[in-house]
Amino acid sequence: MSILIDDSTRVIVQGITGRIGSAQTQWMLAYGTKVVGGVTPGKGGATVEGVPVFDSVAEVVKETGANASVFFVPAASVLDAFLETIDAGIKLIVVVPEHIPVKDVLKMRSYAIEKGVFALGPTTPGILAPGKGKMGIMPASLFAPGRVGIISRSGTLSYEFAGILSENNVGQSTVVGMGADPVVLRNLADILELFEEDEGTDAVIVVGEVGGEQEEKAAGFISRRMSKPVAAYIAGRYSPQGKRMGHAGAIVRGSSGTVAGKHEALSSAGVEVLESPIHVARWAKKYKLR
Repeated sequence: MSILIDDSTRVIVQGITGRIGSAQTQWMLAYGTKVVGGVTPGKGGATVEGVPVFDSVAEVVKETGANASVFFVPAASVLDAFLETIDAGIKLIVVVPEHIPVKDVLKMRSYAIEKGVFALGPTTPGILAPGKGKMGIMPASLFAPGRVGIISRSGTLSYEFAGILSENNVGQSTVVGMGADPVVLRNLADILELFEEDEGTDAVIVVGEVGGEQEEKAAGFISRRMSKPVAAYIAGRYSPQGKRMGHAGAIVRGSSGTVAGKHEALSSAGVEVLESPIHVARWAKKYKLR
């Protein structure tokens, strides 16, 4: 099994006619994702990689029965597109673009939760369920089917962890990029809860980084609710205070968001904190994961 994306997921690509949208559509199709349509206003009737393009989300949902959407639209257009997508009945949204204003993300987050929509991002590489499909930009060659879930604030580190596990014959149930901005559409604990309930996941890896309080807040959920083994790695150990490290959310301000603080909270919750990504193989062996 997997979380969020499975054999019933019917995906639309918003911004499908753009350079990135069209290229990623090709890769998603090649991986077996059911991409049933795309949306670019004013270009309805065209096709991209054999996928029909529509002018609106409502139209593509009516014609294809789509239930999920991945965004490759300019940051300035994301808010309007997001609200339109929810109003059309889509229940899973992956927002890949970065540089979306925080005030827009707050509106998006509130509306999605109100309408019962599960949304990821912004600044996310997406979701990948090995052997089933993917929404976003994850490089499929690094992943293998299995029973370990991965949640990451960093796209490239999620690939690295999956690659190390795959090299050690440990597959993944689902890999989820939660987003790297200061405000994200779903919190780490929300995704942990899905993995806890998933019969196809035996353990979870959290790939975090400096900045924010996602890991500290998730530690409370883990201590109260998680019955499955959890390991965590926090990137940015040597990042200087007040300097953003790659992602908008990866910044230490004052005493909050430090690696030490995250390590302490996670360790207290029973999480095995990894000092290096390579140590994930040893952790997986200890629990006989596959």
